[in-house]
Amino acid sequence: MALITLTTDFGLKDGNVGAMKGVILKIAPQTQIVDISHLIASQAISEAALVLSRAARFFPAGTIHVAVVDPGVGTDRRPIAGLLGNQYVVGPDNGVFTRMIENCEKQGQVVRFVHLNQREYWLPQISYVFHGRDLFAPVAAHLAAGVILNDLGAPIGDVVRLNLPKPASTPDGLQGEVIHIDHFGNISTCIMRDDIGDKVIQQVIVKGGVIQDFVNTFGEKPPGSLVSLYGSSDNLLICEVNGNAAQKLGINIGDIVKVTLKDRAPA
Repeated sequence: MALITLTTDFGLKDGNVGAMKGVILKIAPQTQIVDISHLIASQAISEAALVLSRAARFFPAGTIHVAVVDPGVGTDRRPIAGLLGNQYVVGPDNGVFTRMIENCEKQGQVVRFVHLNQREYWLPQISYVFHGRDLFAPVAAHLAAGVILNDLGAPIGDVVRLNLPKPASTPDGLQGEVIHIDHFGNISTCIMRDDIGDKVIQQVIVKGGVIQDFVNTFGEKPPGSLVSLYGSSDNLLICEVNGNAAQKLGINIGDIVKVTLKDRAPA
């Protein structure tokens, strides 16, 4: 059974996700459809790229990931589909697949894209404002039904990539930025466990807040405490135990985060 995932900023109110699923099931009725998220912030391509990349690696080979966060819908931005490692992606050429591409390149896996220019795999009538329903959903369904990637369009090697934030070295540690705020108000930074290495975190500074407690679990400190820890994707997080750190600190995406490090004491 083919598997298609959906990631959008459509929300759950207006039936747009349901319309996409209807298109898919009409073309490939045996397809299993999984929702990754439809609550991406409006037009937040970077957030979609992060959420999708964190989830996609847990899906089986052959999964088709449709991502539609598409502020350029109806313009000359290209519709694309690709093979990344052993999974497929379908969506706009606006950088939404950047993190998946980079993950594949780090692992030496296949990265291959086509420009979706074969209209026989779209719906007959194309709306200027709903390519998710009229173009991306049917293309994904045809992939699920057995159409090969190269039949869907012309090969391309210049897909758009986001300029993803990376941590920079400072005299006493690292400087990065906030890249995501989750449902609980936990603050995710671009600083990774590997960036810290075998150093010890002394403190984390963000927008005037200084967090000196680095923990492994939330339960190590009482409710209301501000802590830093590694998240499930190994990003350095700033959290309030049983609270909302983003609200407490007034944090926004892109805010600067500084980490002070020291050498680990000899065992």
